[in-house]
Amino acid sequence: MFFRLKFDATRCRTFRKAGIALWRCLQVGLVFGIICASGISGQTAKPTASQAAKPTPSQTAKPTPSQTAKPTASQAAKPTPGQAAKPSPSPMPVEVASLKPEELRGFDTHPPQVQKLLRTALELTERKLGYLYGSADPERGGMDCSGTIYFLLQAVGITDVPRSASAQYVWVRKANTFYPVVSNRLDSFELDALRPGDLLFWTGTYPVDIDPPVTHSMIYLGKARSDGLPLMVGASDGRTYRGKQQFGVSVFDFVLPKPNGKNPATRFIGYAKIPPVNSPTPNR
Repeated sequence: MFFRLKFDATRCRTFRKAGIALWRCLQVGLVFGIICASGISGQTAKPTASQAAKPTPSQTAKPTPSQTAKPTASQAAKPTPGQAAKPSPSPMPVEVASLKPEELRGFDTHPPQVQKLLRTALELTERKLGYLYGSADPERGGMDCSGTIYFLLQAVGITDVPRSASAQYVWVRKANTFYPVVSNRLDSFELDALRPGDLLFWTGTYPVDIDPPVTHSMIYLGKARSDGLPLMVGASDGRTYRGKQQFGVSVFDFVLPKPNGKNPATRFIGYAKIPPVNSPTPNR
């Protein structure tokens, strides 16, 4: 009996210790579980390789042909190797002079076609037109030298006149109405045949790559009634009238360039009768 009671007491103590150990294991497990749970919830979510956003080929921005900026013809204009420097195509400041036909000596004695040409030219100078390279149309607000000649001759019915100064020179040479001038003096015998309405020609007023290299043309008006000053009409971006620079379609002083002047390359090479207007036999 005593032995059985002792055995029961021993077994009770063993069960008690086992229960305590189990309880502590449960506590440790609970604490560990709480720690793991808090650690997992505090981790920063990171996308997996499959979850990482990557642009698809259709999403990748690519410029379309219409979106790609390309210079237009006007933006990309560059001179070709054969082109030479030319006056600016933009209008210059307008400063012009004009006269009335009766302010020219002997105007009433000129042939009717010459009177018509000079009158038309002087009327054009009253329109306050600037110098505009490449223009032969007064509606554009300006014209260049050969464009003015072209417009005036067309206006009086001379329709076969060429557009450029070089071509105008060839035109009168082929018509055998050109008078060459080598002298740089206005009282030279080479100018004895010069009459109002004649065309005037220069080379070297700006660099060109053309043949023949004639760069400037105007019309001789005759002499001022007041003081006998020789005058011409046309378009220029700096020639003078009464010593003052003019810019546009204007009356100008007719002077010959000096060899040691501001632009020594400029040369007055001669004058010509306009074939359908006045074509005497040239003085050769």
